[in-house]
Amino acid sequence: MPGTQLVSPCADCGDAESVLAVRNRRCLCGDCFCRYVQGKVERRVMDKYRRQGSDTPHRLLLPLSYGISSSVLLRVLDAHLKRQLSKAHGRAAYELHVLVIEPSTILPSASSSAEKFELVQKAFPRHSYTQVPFHSIFEYDPEIRKAMLEFAGPHLVDDPSSSDRERLHAFRASMSTATSKTDVDNILMARLITAFAKKLSCRAVIWGDSDSRLAAKTLANVAKGRGRSLTWQVSDGMSPWGVEFLFPLRDLFRAELQDYAKLVPELKNIIIPDIPLSDNILTRNLSIDELMTRYVDTQGEKYPGVMANVTRMVTKLDSAPVSTDPYCPFCGTFTGKLDEESSSPLDADTLRDGQFSQFCYGCARSRSEPVN
Repeated sequence: MPGTQLVSPCADCGDAESVLAVRNRRCLCGDCFCRYVQGKVERRVMDKYRRQGSDTPHRLLLPLSYGISSSVLLRVLDAHLKRQLSKAHGRAAYELHVLVIEPSTILPSASSSAEKFELVQKAFPRHSYTQVPFHSIFEYDPEIRKAMLEFAGPHLVDDPSSSDRERLHAFRASMSTATSKTDVDNILMARLITAFAKKLSCRAVIWGDSDSRLAAKTLANVAKGRGRSLTWQVSDGMSPWGVEFLFPLRDLFRAELQDYAKLVPELKNIIIPDIPLSDNILTRNLSIDELMTRYVDTQGEKYPGVMANVTRMVTKLDSAPVSTDPYCPFCGTFTGKLDEESSSPLDADTLRDGQFSQFCYGCARSRSEPVN
């Protein structure tokens, strides 16, 4: 009996009907598309953390937000480890510890993730898991308290009788603009995650940032005056806190991760969909990060190659050289030296009388935002 004639055979295997177009060049079936996504991630992780000899496996920390990207990354690496261990004399090159920052402690409007936390452990039981509240940053990073007080300035008084949750809420509430609030939250979460990674002696933090996300971060950080931090916020390498950062999804677009998630049944009940920004929100009420995310989401569909080049360009930048100059006590970025004759608005307004000289340019801008 002759085989069924395929209308649009898969470009890789040729044995199944294609369902997805990859980069507008070739059409793949579901299985081949999953292998395409998994291959891009696995190569990046294995090239960096390949196990040699009888060494113990590298411990890697994966922050999980239940979003598309971090959830897909967890599933891909889980499948990779499963294949490694299934081979004769197989052994894992690395082990994962998954960290969840309780969403309801970040956004009061978010619901508790207790059910999601149980589901993800049942779906991927081979890994270890920890869930912590946002205010646990005081426990894992004791130095943050002093940095926060200096950053907020004299109008924030530290009440010794307040709980850690109340302290963190008071500090976050002291930020005057949407951009400052988002900027500060990003720094605090990075510090909490890296402090937790160091406590567990993790070799690296592996972030679930797609190419689209990294492009938005690049544009936002440049706009906020955080260009110096791009070499570790967007590129693979050492962070200011002594833990390596790795971005295994950097070669994949957000739309491709969404397609992958649709093909994997176990992700259906784990992923929390992003709430789309309403078109009725005034631009001035959005943070720079939200504006850049919206821009990349809309323009990335039309010009995906351009967005990919934004991220690739950053990988060509050199990290700040080791220097005796100070590092920012809040975000850890190398501050460098500022010329007194510079015409930068920061020198003229923000650094008057050495007011914020201990902070980097980006932090000084965030903490000096005028109240609306």
